[in-house]
Amino acid sequence: MASAPSLLSGTHVVFDPPAAERLVKLGATNIVNAFESLLIGPSRRNPLEHVRAREMWFSSCEECSDGDESGESFDRLYSSDVRWEPPVVLWVTESLDDRVNLWRTCSWLRDLRIPCSDVLLVEFEPVYGTAKRFSEPPRIPPFDCCGSVAHHPDPVLLDRLHKASAWPAERYERAVRLWESYVDENPLPFVESCARGVEGFRELTPLWGLLSCFFPRRTAKGNLCLSRYDELILTILSLEEWQTPLRVNTHESQLGLDLLDLVSCTGDLFLGDRLAQWAKHDSSAAVERAPGPKPPGYPMLSKVYRLTDRGMRLRDRGLDQLADAPSLPIAGTEAYSASAPWVLLEDGQLAHL
Repeated sequence: MASAPSLLSGTHVVFDPPAAERLVKLGATNIVNAFESLLIGPSRRNPLEHVRAREMWFSSCEECSDGDESGESFDRLYSSDVRWEPPVVLWVTESLDDRVNLWRTCSWLRDLRIPCSDVLLVEFEPVYGTAKRFSEPPRIPPFDCCGSVAHHPDPVLLDRLHKASAWPAERYERAVRLWESYVDENPLPFVESCARGVEGFRELTPLWGLLSCFFPRRTAKGNLCLSRYDELILTILSLEEWQTPLRVNTHESQLGLDLLDLVSCTGDLFLGDRLAQWAKHDSSAAVERAPGPKPPGYPMLSKVYRLTDRGMRLRDRGLDQLADAPSLPIAGTEAYSASAPWVLLEDGQLAHL
């Protein structure tokens, strides 16, 4: 195994900005930023189609962005100017964001014909009490989406780098197949993989637990209901009181805590944009909005929202049809779509209407 200093001269793929900053300080010079949260929004197997779908997704988002302040994309995995010099080192935590991006990266490196023996994994477990995080976990969230390589001190990073190793070819191929099923238009094979488990990928159970919260539900009696995520939003909203996205996000209740668990994985800007989607959906919208206390540029405070009578009916009585709610792309499929009428059953399985 090469020493850590020599490994630093390879190609390093990272999935969050603090990780990139830390590796630069440690001496890495060829860093590929793949800062893309793929838990919400469209994903495609073909790289060009994936980039195009993500760009369209972000262009429809009022407050979200797929680039930094200079306009450079957060995700450069597919960029033509990347120098893929071996070894390729993938820095990954147990964060669900990281894990899905790990599958995607393995798939892309295989497309580039880079041998899996030249791809080294540096993996990290969750930690507490560093990087100004909470000193201990008073409440363990059901989904880990906040892990970062930067939560570990430099000596640990260098030690893990020195011990980095390639996955066996079989496990590497399983990661590629998981990405292929994740982005497939038919989500059932992926959901089935999550249900039965795949050796070496314990993230599948919590990942489906998260994703299932964004699909509309069907009761045993056949009634259509909002997804858990939308139900939380429309329950926290008030008929009388205008609320900013920030206030919805910090609602002091058990519902607020449940919503916060999901927002920790999607980001708070997505919450604001989902509220905007509800406000723009249909002529008889379930949610209405007005200017907020802050001007544009303050995405969590520039608008206020409240529930309408129709929104209350959808929340309490259910949907007449999937199109009653704004559609939401998830991986290779779409929630609330007449062309992809997937619903979550009471046993947690996904079914086609």
